[in-house]
Amino acid sequence: MTECKLNQESFLTVASEALKEQIIEKSRFIGLVRPVKTVADVERHMQEVKEEFPNARHYVYAYRLYQNRLEKSSDDGEPQGTGGRPILDLLQHRQIWDVQIIVVRYFGGILLGTGGLTRAYGGTARLALEQAGIAKLECYAVYRLELSYAWFDQLKYVVQQKGWELGEEAFAEKVSLGIYVPAAQELEFENWLDDFTSKQVAWTKIKYIMK
Repeated sequence: MTECKLNQESFLTVASEALKEQIIEKSRFIGLVRPVKTVADVERHMQEVKEEFPNARHYVYAYRLYQNRLEKSSDDGEPQGTGGRPILDLLQHRQIWDVQIIVVRYFGGILLGTGGLTRAYGGTARLALEQAGIAKLECYAVYRLELSYAWFDQLKYVVQQKGWELGEEAFAEKVSLGIYVPAAQELEFENWLDDFTSKQVAWTKIKYIMK
């Protein structure tokens, strides 16, 4: 999971992988959407696509990584600005991060011109993106609670009733319980927990993550 840089952040990403194909003037355009978080993910995705769709004329792509706000596009031999740029423009316009879109082209023998290429690559990417769907990731504070067994069931029940998310559990002399709380509600959670348990439950805020 991506750590938050600021504890109030949220961003949009793709909900799933997707593949969409269309034939334009005898050329086959295949749009593939993949969630990615690192440059290594990007490179691995490209290699997988080349193995799945070998011997294509072009593997045009664009990606945006939320960590370090990194983005890049490639025309892969098409005229400059006609392939990767329309895909990147689409991602920027939709404000989507942690995603790579590759559009594979098997050339059909008919030249499309710069305008035709821009529409073909951008349009194929848009269709694939629509199929993938959009998800919103929000910043959560991650807490680790140390509590007695007497508190365990009651605390779990009330936490769930309030809409907060339970995490990992570990059982030893005491119970260790993870809880995910939207960052905007962290002060509310901390005040509630201390009040509800009369400060009998020790807690630590570990980090912030996007989820």
